[in-house]
Amino acid sequence: MKEFFKYVLATVVGIFAVSIIGIFLMFMLIGVLISSADKQVVVQNNSMLVIDLERQIVDRDPNDPFQDFNIPGFPVMRTIGLDQIFTSLENAASDDRIKGVYLKLSIVNGGMASVEEIRNALKTFKETSGKPIYAYGDAFDQKSYYLATIADQVVVHPMGSVDFRGLGGEMMFYTKMLDKIGVDMQIVRHGKFKAAVEPFMLEKMSEENREQQLVYLGSLWNHMLKGISEERNIPLEKLNELADNVQTFNIGSKAVETGLVDAAKYKDDVLDDLRKIIGDEKAKEIPVVSATSYSKTTIKGVNKPFSRDKIAVIYASGDIGVSFGGEVIIGDEIGREIRKARRDSSYKAIVLRVNSPGGSIFDSEVIWREVKLAAEEKTMVVSFGDVAASGGYYIACGADRIVASPNTITGSIGIFGMIPNMGELLNDKLGITTDVVKTNKNSDLLSLTRPMTGYERDLMQQYIENGYDIFISHVADGRRMDKSKVDDIGQGRVWSGENALELGLVDQLGGIQEAIELAAEIAGLENYRTVPLPSQPAPFEQFFKSGTDNLRVRFLKNELGIHYRYYEYLKKMSGMNGIFARMPYDLNVY
Repeated sequence: MKEFFKYVLATVVGIFAVSIIGIFLMFMLIGVLISSADKQVVVQNNSMLVIDLERQIVDRDPNDPFQDFNIPGFPVMRTIGLDQIFTSLENAASDDRIKGVYLKLSIVNGGMASVEEIRNALKTFKETSGKPIYAYGDAFDQKSYYLATIADQVVVHPMGSVDFRGLGGEMMFYTKMLDKIGVDMQIVRHGKFKAAVEPFMLEKMSEENREQQLVYLGSLWNHMLKGISEERNIPLEKLNELADNVQTFNIGSKAVETGLVDAAKYKDDVLDDLRKIIGDEKAKEIPVVSATSYSKTTIKGVNKPFSRDKIAVIYASGDIGVSFGGEVIIGDEIGREIRKARRDSSYKAIVLRVNSPGGSIFDSEVIWREVKLAAEEKTMVVSFGDVAASGGYYIACGADRIVASPNTITGSIGIFGMIPNMGELLNDKLGITTDVVKTNKNSDLLSLTRPMTGYERDLMQQYIENGYDIFISHVADGRRMDKSKVDDIGQGRVWSGENALELGLVDQLGGIQEAIELAAEIAGLENYRTVPLPSQPAPFEQFFKSGTDNLRVRFLKNELGIHYRYYEYLKKMSGMNGIFARMPYDLNVY
């Protein structure tokens, strides 16, 4: 009995100690949140604005106070919002304390359209302020190099290199793996280019899929080459020759010889260059301020005066209707934000920012309806980010105008459904059998343990055809195009933003800033302010709202690195249930 009480007492003391430690940690977290909220950003004279693009680029500042707070054992995915970059550059152009911009580059963790928007913002900064931009990288990948070429000086480490070899991409195919484990993925689709299902039915790309990839990759590459050629004064033919001969394994001095960069320097030499820019060559420390911090400062004479007229900027990022730990677009939630802005008379225009490969056709329909209603009452403009394909295009086609980056991946007007048959896996591999009881002939419709019957497949195909017809009807109505033409350029085919402009799927090229300016112009607004929506929760609420799912994703991304995308793709495809309008694949462009 004495031993029993001893163990009970030890357990109680242990629980008490853990509780005390937990409370202590909780107060520490609250303290960090409070201090981060109250902390004022100090901008010294003769400072450099640092834009760190080794962070993950997102459309909007996530309002996460733990972004720059290091907790041992808790990896943090650091991000930077396009809105933070744009605000910082706009302010820095008129702020005498900022002497120039330092671009920290190596690998850009963002899409091609995001890179294009940042590059354009930097170009505007340079033209309006006359202040220099200095780009440095230990090495440059192709996206970071394209971005770096807008700078006045492009510098690489002497042992670094410029990855310059043309654009490529790869897809993974799971057909043989599924055969081995005894799973038959039953496919129903409309659109010969609707290749989202190809990894589960083929062992390599179809000719149609290969064709569409070559067309839009060619469009992206040619646009990049044009921008590099203009800034570096290297003919297009010479750039393609350099790419054919692969510059990836050449050290910095060779990149200088080819004209791709201006100099190959060590970090101490780079710091000397920055001292010259700030006008103090003897400075021990170079005053710097990060874009993430500087975007939160108020600059006298720069910030726009208050206006009662507002433009709602509604962000819709992620897969539509399905969440796997990352960003997600819920039809009811985004629809509600559009509806609220439509009914609020202080909002004179709405800009919907779409960054999505698509997803649930039901959620897409919900958002499309609200976009269409909004366009009937006030100015409704859609801005496309890195990708606005399939369901991402579906939700946009009812707007007054659509603005896309030349590098946006869009189109993919098509629908598919997948029903796995796991009968062999269960019966032959695992020894699990099933039996059915039903009141009617088709009560066990679309069972996952047997092949579809002819009746079921015909039913599914008709459902897909009806959904596709609704999709192209929405596009034809919104874009004022003949339905047969929409069908011709649809079929699930993916296009670049430049392709989409030629085909009439978008109205003009540009980023979110151009979309806002267009909305203001159509609405006849000169003095206005933008309001980002949905409203973000307070930092404390935001941290706990992310919950265990976000922590799990953080750990997985930290452990798997670039291979996380394979896990994410399998997770998404295995979790899909129902009919989807989604981009044909998750293609990694490098």
